[in-house]
Amino acid sequence: MDISHYFKQAIKQNASDLHLAAGSAPALRIGGDLVKLNQGVINGYDLERAISSLISKKTMEKLARKRELDFSQDFFGSRFRVNLHYQEGKIGLTARLVSKTIPTPLELRFNDVLYRLTHLRDGLIIVTGPSGSGKSTTMACMINIINNERRAHIVTIEDPVEYLFAEEQSIIEQRELGHDTISFASALKYALRQDPNVIMLGEMRDAETISAVITAAETGHLVISTLHTSTAPETINRIVDVFPSHRQKQILIQLSSILRAVIAQALVPKIGGGRVAAREIMINNSATANLIRSNQIGQIYSVIQTGQRDGMMTMNKAIDKLFSDGLISKDVARNNKRNPETQASYY
Repeated sequence: MDISHYFKQAIKQNASDLHLAAGSAPALRIGGDLVKLNQGVINGYDLERAISSLISKKTMEKLARKRELDFSQDFFGSRFRVNLHYQEGKIGLTARLVSKTIPTPLELRFNDVLYRLTHLRDGLIIVTGPSGSGKSTTMACMINIINNERRAHIVTIEDPVEYLFAEEQSIIEQRELGHDTISFASALKYALRQDPNVIMLGEMRDAETISAVITAAETGHLVISTLHTSTAPETINRIVDVFPSHRQKQILIQLSSILRAVIAQALVPKIGGGRVAAREIMINNSATANLIRSNQIGQIYSVIQTGQRDGMMTMNKAIDKLFSDGLISKDVARNNKRNPETQASYY
């Protein structure tokens, strides 16, 4: 089995993801759609042999112990984030193509609000969205703005390292989970002793990590991280629900103080091919902070709706903007609205 052929196909067809699983046909995700390659189903034994030829013996032994593994690697001049796993006792591979060039704010359609967030000196910025919604790319762009405009010490903690930064005005240290550190929480704890200005954390996965994030943001650092949530209010609830009930009030008070913004994004099909990000933006102004502190999370959406002057935007407004700019079709706009009763007419 020539596994290199599939990586080359992913690069050639500008796919976002490659899927190889025993018993299934190889597939690429192109423009958000899963496209099966007409090359028959994959034999599990052949796939395991092919994967073992690409990675080191040590990595294969680690996979055998853990039964799943994430890492980044260059193949044929392109960078991939690779996930190895087992399904029905047989090995599987999913690889995401990561651009070696960090997209510019213009390419990602950053507005003035997102740009200004990179000028903050402390607090917490959370980028949310489902898997594959471009959270890592948005964070990388924000970090690169800081890298180009400030003399800062930036520490990234990732699983695995995706975008590779070239130092401009800043000093950047990129740490990979499992290779440079044993856990996000441990890396955050010790990062505070490394004189950082900015910390980028791949994901806030558990209470210990979130506690460390809050501490870092409270002690004068700018922290940028992600969660797999779809809206700003859901993001607040997810953070609070991670903690036992006796700690939740204190977490709400801390969040009301350190949170700077939540950017909830989704990728939607673009006219002419490809996808474009629609972003809901919640800024933690005094009204938002009061609602968080008093645990009235359900009312935050109303603040976002009326907070345009502070740079806030609902997902529906973001979809409207993409449509009015001629980037998405009326069907895409209609289908991606969050509340059908508030949909505009696109006729």
